[in-house]
Parts: sequence; structure tokens; C-alpha cells
Amino acid sequence: MKLGVICDGISRDLGHAVDVMDEFGLEYAELQFVGDTEVGDHSAAEIAEIDMLLRDRGKPVSCLSRHIFAGTTKDNKPGDELHTKHMDALKRVIDMAHVVGSPLVRVMTPKKEQILWGLNGAEKWNVAHGAWDAMLPLIAPACDVARDAGVTLVVETGNGTMVNSNYTGRKLIDDLGANDVLKVLWDSANNCWCHEPAWPDGYDAVKDGYLGHVHIKDVKVDTPRATLEVRRLGEGQLADQFQPVADALRADGYDGVISFESVYHPGNGNFEDGFRLCIDRFKTIFG
Repeated sequence: MKLGVICDGISRDLGHAVDVMDEFGLEYAELQFVGDTEVGDHSAAEIAEIDMLLRDRGKPVSCLSRHIFAGTTKDNKPGDELHTKHMDALKRVIDMAHVVGSPLVRVMTPKKEQILWGLNGAEKWNVAHGAWDAMLPLIAPACDVARDAGVTLVVETGNGTMVNSNYTGRKLIDDLGANDVLKVLWDSANNCWCHEPAWPDGYDAVKDGYLGHVHIKDVKVDTPRATLEVRRLGEGQLADQFQPVADALRADGYDGVISFESVYHPGNGNFEDGFRLCIDRFKTIFG
């Protein structure tokens, strides 16, 4: 399978991140922050420099991952100030994607309302009425822009966002009728917070044409205590689920990229150290 890494999880110094990618035989570069700047905010000269570095080193870009729509809420409306700000940023990221050859651009979804649907009384007393439906017209214009630009959007299953499971990711795509231009960016560790097992539930939700990109990390969630611990890969609650997921991806011919997300450190605050403790395990499972 195609293996890569979110580069700033190693270092925001892209040259150093590429050196480490070469050391471990990783090919695909996912860009989020380069230097102190988030993708979509670099100058034309900086983008040209990024493009030259990656092409010279043989590192295709898998995805440009800005936090589009993160921080919006059910109270935002299409065309309001915050929505317009995110749409403008999306257009800048798409322009960068054309330069660096990225086929995918990540989007997020508004802040999570905990209960979106209910039955047998919950629909009256517990549901955040209208929250899901209010999101759809915020995301729909992004799909139109991407469709016109010839790029594919991937919506991340994010912590604290309306789409925080593969089930809700698939539902968003279906409700927008956007399977031609919108896919799920599956972050199975993020889905742990809402207790969606990666295997088989998460995989089954997206295996038939909904999966666009994959992030891999391992965690331990404690929802009652509102606590999240990032674990060394294979030592969290996904330890027994990665292999069957990897086997199924191979068997079903998944041809996208699997990006290692290096957000673990061994207690010293050094994420490159965490990367080095995890990457061999990542390659063993998914390579």
C-alpha cells in the first residue's frame, strides 16, 4: 500500500521531515504546516519552493490538510463572516493543490452536538434539533468549488466535530449527494472517542466507495473523565484492530495513501522521538 506521513508531525522544517521520510522509506507527503504557516497561507514563492523540494526528493503530495470549517458551529450560516473566511481559505488551498499536485484537500465539520437523532422520547428531550441539517449548506458550496476545480475533498472524522465517525462521514456524503467529490478521511483513533470500533464497524461503513484517505495513530480514550492519551502505536485500544483493517484494505484493493500521524511523544515533548518509536510498527502492519 502507499505509505506516507503528515510531515509536520516529524518537523515543521520540511527539508528535515523529508530526510527522515527517506530514512524510513516513506514516499507520500501530507502537508499541514510548513514552517510556521498553515497550507493556504503560503506565498506563491513559498509554494514554489515547497513544490521544488518535494519533486526533487521524489515525494508526491497525498493531501493538503488545512482545518477548513473547524470552529464553525450550528449557528453559522452560509456566507456569514466565518463561513466566508473558511471558503476563501479553501480556494487558496485548492490553488496550492494545483501547484504541488495534491489530489486531495481536507475539510473538517462544525463543532459536535452530542445527540443528533433520537427515538422514543429522546427526539423531544435530548436531540440538538437542526444541528445536522444546519451543517449541510455550509459544506455544500465547498463541494461545488472542488468539483469545478477538479480536486477531491476528504472530510476528516475529527474529535469534537459533527463528523466524528465513519457512519456520520458516510451520511454527510449521502445527504449532500456528493460521492463524486467528497470522501471520508478515516482517522480511526479519533473515532474512538465516540466508540466506533475501527474493525469491523468503521471499515464496513466506508469500504464501498466512500474512503478517500487514512490517518493512523493509536490512543486510549477515557470519555467519562474527558481524557485522551496518545499511545505508542500498537499499545492503545486500536492494537488488535489495525491488522484486520490493513488486511481488508489490501484484499479490497485500496489504492489511496495511508498517512502516519505522528502526534505521540514518549513524555519528553519530542514528536520526532515518538515517530521513531512507532514507524517500524506502522510499516510492519500497513507496508
